[in-house]
Amino acid sequence: MRMGRNVREEDGASTGRRTAAAAVGTLVLALVIAVAGCGGDAGPSRFVSLGTAGTGGIYYPLGGTIASLLSTADSARQYNAEVTGGSLENVTRLRDGEIELGMSIGTTIYEAHSGGVGFDSAFSDLRVVAPLYPNQGHVLVPGGSDVQSVADFEGRSLSVGSAGSGTEQFSRQLLAAYDLTYEDLDERFLTFTESAQALGDASIDGAVFSVGYPASAALQAISTAGARLIPVDSAHVERLRAEHPYYDLGVIPAGAYPGLERDVPTVAMLNWIVARDDLEDEVVRHVLNVLDQRRKELVATTDIARQIDLGRLSDAPIPVHPAAEAWARDHGAPACCD
Repeated sequence: MRMGRNVREEDGASTGRRTAAAAVGTLVLALVIAVAGCGGDAGPSRFVSLGTAGTGGIYYPLGGTIASLLSTADSARQYNAEVTGGSLENVTRLRDGEIELGMSIGTTIYEAHSGGVGFDSAFSDLRVVAPLYPNQGHVLVPGGSDVQSVADFEGRSLSVGSAGSGTEQFSRQLLAAYDLTYEDLDERFLTFTESAQALGDASIDGAVFSVGYPASAALQAISTAGARLIPVDSAHVERLRAEHPYYDLGVIPAGAYPGLERDVPTVAMLNWIVARDDLEDEVVRHVLNVLDQRRKELVATTDIARQIDLGRLSDAPIPVHPAAEAWARDHGAPACCD
């Protein structure tokens, strides 16, 4: 929900004063408002919303810090991080003009821009503003489960993420790589936090998270509920890549979570900050400068911010905002703009 401002205006005229004095007061007020509109110390002139996701993943805390740093860096605007349903909702709200910036996974922005899976028409005005960190596919099962592969979820219950989220879109595509659909299992549309709780009490047979590591919900499920990660083998990653070029081989490294003694192979996909093509150039520059120059504060919020590589603008799966292209050229990263 956007925050507004109520401005109380006073003309300084007391009841019963002469009409001429009131007119002068009105003129003075108009001049003050005009001067304030031209800049000065009047505070933010507008509000900018950044769509994140639920509170159990990385988007929300990272987005909150980004918004706070942007508000400090940009005196003309107040930036707000909004809790949302995640990638798909953020892209939809950008299309509808309800937010100005959104965090989204590469799968979602590619399909949105091209009018692919999950979209009735192409969102051709969607643009990349900045790269974030890579998501790693987390496939978790309760402690003691005999599930060894995604294929084993046939006939079982599986949390596929919140409806309309990037995780849910990933879940559909991951299942398809194993020749499974929702008709083959009992799908549950749970948030990360709900999934962690359900894994803990073994009320579901598994959960899929599309998230960077270490993720708080995955940490909760593994460290306090004894959940276990299962791999996504390279053969099935290649099946995914054949249909969806925005995927890549990934790994959740040993030590990423308590008790994880070996690397877990999986599938990876990059997260992005996106906007419409008409977003002001100045906002784009502020976003990139915060990600480039305020890394210490971002890492203090989540260690995964160390994985942000602005050079990945060259890997964008959809067109890059012109102001981001210009920023990349100015900072010695022209590949995205050739």
